[in-house]
Amino acid sequence: MKAIVLTKYGSPDGLQLTKVEKPTPKDNEVLIRVHATTVTAGDSEIRTLKFPIWLMLPSANMWFHQTKNFILGQELAGVVEAIGKM
Repeated sequence: MKAIVLTKYGSPDGLQLTKVEKPTPKDNEVLIRVHATTVTAGDSEIRTLKFPIWLMLPSANMWFHQTKNFILGQELAGVVEAIGKM
């Protein structure tokens, strides 16, 4: 499948259209085929690392250990394609 992946922080040049492996939903997860999504101010702030430090503290592991090759976004419209074990 294709995804826009954050490869480095900073300018929009860090966003790349990339072929990634289709994920398999884990327990209590769903896989959604996305038809539309948004780009929010939050996505931009994460990409440029311009957000309050207190927002990073609860999830410091994500920010400092997985800083490359992840997919931004949290709002979408689509169709449920697969369901993990409930």
